[in-house]
Amino acid sequence: MKQVLLTGDRPSGKLHLGHYVGSLLSRVTMQDQYDSYIMVADVQALTDNFENPGLVQKNIYEVASDYLAVGIDPNLATIYIQSQIPEITELTIYFMNLVSLSRLERNPTVKAELTQKGMTESIPVGFLCYPINQAADIAVFLGEIIPAGEDQQPMIEQTNEIVRRFNRIYDVELLKECQAHIGLNGRLPGIDGKNKASKSLGNAIFLSDDTESIRNKVKDMYTDPNHLKVSDKGQVEGNVVFTYLDAFHNDKDELVELKEHYKRGGLGDVPLKALLFNDLEALISPIRDKRATLSHKFIKEVLLDGTSRARTKAQETMRQVRAAMGLNHFT
Repeated sequence: MKQVLLTGDRPSGKLHLGHYVGSLLSRVTMQDQYDSYIMVADVQALTDNFENPGLVQKNIYEVASDYLAVGIDPNLATIYIQSQIPEITELTIYFMNLVSLSRLERNPTVKAELTQKGMTESIPVGFLCYPINQAADIAVFLGEIIPAGEDQQPMIEQTNEIVRRFNRIYDVELLKECQAHIGLNGRLPGIDGKNKASKSLGNAIFLSDDTESIRNKVKDMYTDPNHLKVSDKGQVEGNVVFTYLDAFHNDKDELVELKEHYKRGGLGDVPLKALLFNDLEALISPIRDKRATLSHKFIKEVLLDGTSRARTKAQETMRQVRAAMGLNHFT
């Protein structure tokens, strides 16, 4: 049997190039090799959008559209909605008994997101328990391969801690440990050179952006603030244009030459940004065109079918979990 690949995204907005290099490209290239489950994580999105559920509902279709537009095949991958799999919630509750509050507070990913979202004074319990919920997301499908950005590695480690403890306490080999599959380019910074590319920070290039939006965002990209004249020597490290060229420019030999030219002076930012714009437009244009052909009816059918298949898998896992825990009272 194929190993289970599991990953997903919170529907808090359209997906962007950070998602593409961090996880989406891996999902497309790996969907033939694995039994793929791809989750639209609407429950997780509600942890910081609880007062605006309409936004989450709308974005479920935006995220699913991006999945299909980049080449995820619903015949090869099961695309499903998290909230429609109640078995995830049940397993989350059981897992809450296996994790201490202090361990949750030490999770680097949680700490970083709390700071980014300004949740330093009043922390929703649902947000703090996000790693437990994610562990249940993975374990209920017996996930083993998790395409994810490198910032999600602490989440994977905590999932494995929970899985090991469950199997040890109940003396079973039921739940699977998993490993992260990090995209080749790792984390992509925002166009402003600060933090990572993020929907909430407004510093991302989206997979659905039109030509002019891409052009303007590339034009505004952070470069070397001390590179004031073409003749000035330039800094490559921390220069967002070069970071994106590293990720998306196919001619690596040419890129090496451009970096050397920039460092010794005589190469301006304008031609570099023009080169990057061409690379990004060539990548995003077919995705954007494919996205425009997807009807709401078709996307709904994909989600209904995928969610039904996912629930069947989750129900079987939970039948075995309850048996291991002695909760099969009426069988």
